[in-house]
Amino acid sequence: MVSAASLSEPQVLAHTKRRLFPDDGEPNAYAVADTQFAMDEWLHDQPIPAEIRDRLAPFNHVRVGSGYPDLVGVRSLDPEFLAVERFGDQPPLVAIEAKGYRERGGVDVERGVVQAYDRLHEANAAYVAAPIESVSQSSRSLARELNVGVLGVDAEGAVTPLEVPRVVGNRTSDEATAIRFQATAQGVADKSFGLNHPKNYLGFPLALYHPDETERVLAERVVGAVDSARAGAAFLGLVSEAPNRPDLTSLGEEVVRFALDRHGSVDAALDEFAEWRGSPKRFCDLAPHWGTMARRVVWSYPATQLLVEELQTMYDDGIADPTLVDLVEWMHVNHPTFTVELFLRGTDDARSRALDGDGGLRVDELGDGNLYHSPTVFQLKAMLYHAGILAARGAEPDRLDPETDSWALRDPLGSSVRGGDP
Repeated sequence: MVSAASLSEPQVLAHTKRRLFPDDGEPNAYAVADTQFAMDEWLHDQPIPAEIRDRLAPFNHVRVGSGYPDLVGVRSLDPEFLAVERFGDQPPLVAIEAKGYRERGGVDVERGVVQAYDRLHEANAAYVAAPIESVSQSSRSLARELNVGVLGVDAEGAVTPLEVPRVVGNRTSDEATAIRFQATAQGVADKSFGLNHPKNYLGFPLALYHPDETERVLAERVVGAVDSARAGAAFLGLVSEAPNRPDLTSLGEEVVRFALDRHGSVDAALDEFAEWRGSPKRFCDLAPHWGTMARRVVWSYPATQLLVEELQTMYDDGIADPTLVDLVEWMHVNHPTFTVELFLRGTDDARSRALDGDGGLRVDELGDGNLYHSPTVFQLKAMLYHAGILAARGAEPDRLDPETDSWALRDPLGSSVRGGDP
């Protein structure tokens, strides 16, 4: 059994994450631990057990305030951890600094309080977590003064809120926005895109609007993978999940209106969808009008806009046909958190191989296709191809060669069109 006087920082953080961010499938929740905890060792000759790393995964190096918290996440926390129960309509962005016993003994709780306070420039709530017997009254007083929460962790892993913070509203940096995005219904997760053709997602609002049973209509006339089509339609913002059944969003309603205007009824539109099943042809060439609608829907997905902006900038800099490795290296310079979340699998193995303890890319590892997130490099890329945005299709990670996989824009803009010299 772990004694109270031997709780290390990774152990404290793992217990804290399990309590505040349980892996219970709650929607609108997501958390990452800093990449320093993905390493094999924490202190010299003190390995981080595999079960601790698994509990802390996924890893990313997220800047909040002037530093990098040990854990950052988004979740509607239990009321006992906050001085108020609600924070608007969105769950708060939470930053946590963990402190454990060092090689020479002692726990620097007050330093953790000051670090957590710095995170309040961009987080909505900040905490320091430490072995419960190491938290002094002076540390608690400082935390109360600075509006920092204090979490006491005991040897059994129980987490007790000793001081609870008020939730504050703050500006959100690009890095924190990436974590917020991951916590939304459109965040890039393993369940996001299971299919690689946009027609399968466009067909879901039509089947939902149809008076007959949605699942049967979709399976008979669009695609048999009903659950994947529903999940992808939600990630693209075409439907929102309700307690009993999904509801059309405004974008989903526009898809239905387009079908009615173009075909006169959703039945007629679905008849055409049925004719497209199994066609290998690029969708924007096979059905130009629906291809334009697919482009509009895919463009509304936030990750698409960032990808296209960066690919255009690469083109302007003379990189007309970037590989996947080129793109990841390029994007990581200005959007490190988003790049990691978008492209790299969230497993301990993938991120510990691809990232060093300071969050830097290990470029020599990026040639392994198995490190990459299939919903991005296969399904999302294929949809961008079918919508006429990218020039090449996607590939499954086990068949992917990142050093040759092309991410060129199909129609990049020239400098004269964009206001440059003719």
